[in-house]
Amino acid sequence: MNDTPLFGAWLASRKLVAAAGLFCALSGVLIFWLYGLPGEAIAYLLCLCCIGTSFWAVLSFVRFWRKHKILRKMEEAIFVTAEDLPETTTLIEEDYQHLIQRLVRENRQRQAAADSMLEDLTSYYTLWVHQIKTPIAAMDLLLQAGPDRATEMEIELQKIAQYVDMVLQYLRLDSTDKDLVLQRCQLDAVVRQTVRKYAKLFILKKIQLVFQETKWEVLSDEKWLCFLLEQLLSNALKYTPEGGKISIFLEGETNLVIADTGIGIAPEDLPRVFEKGFTGNNGRMDKKATGIGLYLCRRVTNLLGHTISIASEPGVGTQVLLGLGRPQFDIE
Repeated sequence: MNDTPLFGAWLASRKLVAAAGLFCALSGVLIFWLYGLPGEAIAYLLCLCCIGTSFWAVLSFVRFWRKHKILRKMEEAIFVTAEDLPETTTLIEEDYQHLIQRLVRENRQRQAAADSMLEDLTSYYTLWVHQIKTPIAAMDLLLQAGPDRATEMEIELQKIAQYVDMVLQYLRLDSTDKDLVLQRCQLDAVVRQTVRKYAKLFILKKIQLVFQETKWEVLSDEKWLCFLLEQLLSNALKYTPEGGKISIFLEGETNLVIADTGIGIAPEDLPRVFEKGFTGNNGRMDKKATGIGLYLCRRVTNLLGHTISIASEPGVGTQVLLGLGRPQFDIE
């Protein structure tokens, strides 16, 4: 309507009504003439039709102009609400307004979701930057100490790789395509793959690993299951002191347990360990903790249809129990 004259636009919107009015007027004149009525009567009829049409035209044009003005003003405004729409005069206009109001509500919901996601990403990246600075600084110090610290440098480099992988998985979890492929995989092979990744850290911290073979074939996504086990094993290594022990074994028929002899988790912190950003008492002591690892573990188990729970006692250790039975959804 920006390039169309206002009067022309109004006339185009009322052409059917105008045509109907003209047809009625001409029909009335024809009927008067066929019945041989005096010319004054025909003129009187035409005069009444003209006055009525003019009155209707002026009123209709004014209302059309006011609506146009309101809508143009809303278009130019930075913030527009559905409540500012002009009053409806027809059922079709009312239907359009209901449609617009619904679109506005859906747009607000989408905008709120986008803002929430952006806020989450900003918060996560802020934590991630602080987290990844620690191994980078440690590597810098190890380089200055000399080439005999190669093993420790490899461990710090591994931490950086883990943090990078964590942020990639974090982004994939919020994407529409999570690249989920459920298939039968050997649990022992997945566990060994994860343990090999942290072998040097086990050696450096002199932590004993007790792994009881499960000989179990699970239905899961091997890539996501690897990521899940890496997060849990990384946590166990982080909070288990030198000379401690980490055990991996099968409990019952479907539960994989990762148990450590670490510092444990305070009872008041246990209900919240899977909350995003929650670090608890251990996290406050460990300045590098971000409260993202276990949150991602819960997200991944939900994605895979598995379950996860934690039991812990301060000063004794922590047990993470993964329910790896048949995923809780149908496979198509």
